[in-house]
Amino acid sequence: METAIPAILLQVVIVPLIAAVACGFLGKRLKKNTGWIAAAASLYSTALLAYLAVLMWTQGGALTETYTWGTILFKLDLGFLADGLSLPVALIMSIICTVMSVYSINYMDHRIEHLYGKDKPGTYALYFSLFLLFPVGLIGSALSTNTIELFLFLESGLFPFYILMDVFGYNDRHRIATMSFVWTQIGAAVFLIGSVIAGVKAGSFAITSLSVLSGTDLGLIVCGLILVGILVKMGTFGFHVWLPLVHAEHPTSIAAILATIVGLGTYLIARLLYLNMLTSFAFFSLPLMALAVITMLYGAYLTMGQDDVKRLFACSTIGQTAYSILGLASMNAIGVEGGVFYFLSHILGKAILFSVAGILVTQTGTRSIKEMGGLAQKMPLTATLCLMGAMILSAIPPLSGFQAEWILFTGVFTQGLTSTPYLILAVVGIFATFLTAVYTFWPAIRIFFGPISPAMEKVKEAPLIMTAPLCVLAVLSVIIGLFPEVIMHFLTSVF
Repeated sequence: METAIPAILLQVVIVPLIAAVACGFLGKRLKKNTGWIAAAASLYSTALLAYLAVLMWTQGGALTETYTWGTILFKLDLGFLADGLSLPVALIMSIICTVMSVYSINYMDHRIEHLYGKDKPGTYALYFSLFLLFPVGLIGSALSTNTIELFLFLESGLFPFYILMDVFGYNDRHRIATMSFVWTQIGAAVFLIGSVIAGVKAGSFAITSLSVLSGTDLGLIVCGLILVGILVKMGTFGFHVWLPLVHAEHPTSIAAILATIVGLGTYLIARLLYLNMLTSFAFFSLPLMALAVITMLYGAYLTMGQDDVKRLFACSTIGQTAYSILGLASMNAIGVEGGVFYFLSHILGKAILFSVAGILVTQTGTRSIKEMGGLAQKMPLTATLCLMGAMILSAIPPLSGFQAEWILFTGVFTQGLTSTPYLILAVVGIFATFLTAVYTFWPAIRIFFGPISPAMEKVKEAPLIMTAPLCVLAVLSVIIGLFPEVIMHFLTSVF
């Protein structure tokens, strides 16, 4: 694939990094308008990725860029690869970062004023400069061609997330920020151990070098370590303790970013283990599918017991990410494609729902669902967005969740026909989808319909700077739902 823009993949990563420095210097003067710098940088990266997507659609192939970093004694080739798997993942994540940077302008102005008053302009510089490290880390992780580079990009989002949680979070934010740091560091350490063992044994840290170990005893160990490290970061059952607390108490403007970081494990499993260590990964297929189903059911149970609107959507992330794991564990190309597709659809829906939660908090002053009700009369656009987010997660046509879930379960049941245990897990997985509809529409109905509470009579619709960006995500989900080939054209070229 040929492009007229030089170093285009490097630009996609480096421009938000440069903008982060600019935000640090200009934040005190621009205050909340610093967010427009962040939005412009993210939009630039998104435009470049969209341009590449058009080229790949018309020309086919892939684009690779390689840069050497190090000294005479130590050299590491930093590579970027845009192919049918990494490009759509990077593009959707970049769109979400762009949308959330715009959403942050009003939301963080409200949050900073609530926490620190109006005389803390330096906090805007801190927030937006750190926020821009998220697109750097997410997009860099998707495009990375070696495991050390991948690790560095993954960890580049860890410290800003810790700081933003500690400085701008909600209840008990200092303790929860530390908890999230510890858990994600544990996952990162296990992932790194597996990557280093593989790199030393294979003589290369290139992701494709993992195939050298596939099917060997050491390959089984490496695959297990990498998998466990990813599952910790995804907050699956047994590793989930940190996720509901962190998701519920951090600033809602980065909630969608956290959901994306958690879901990125789907891409990592597909890229590292399915594509390069298939024989070793097959050993974990059945237990991983069982873990996915357990996580789906537990996540649903946990979600339905919540009254706090932020905590409710936080708990639902546990069960939702497990859908993608179910597809990956099927060891079936269609199931894997569906798992990645579902990840992309899920982060669109979850970005909408978490942002709606942030709107509700800022407009009503409460997080309790019991204190809300009838808000569709006061906030019709927000209510519509919430229902569309629920439809995405509940796989209701014509939104993207329906197509993603259909493809995913096609692969899962294809595998289920080969073995009774797989079939049982597939059927239980289908049952879990009905629970999803319950815990997504149930709170939406309680919040926006029925008689309005007297305490909510003065509530107003959120400003367009908060709702309009979410409409972009909703429209994108409809487009993907009506034309799934927009995603599947790329994925089928890889799997």
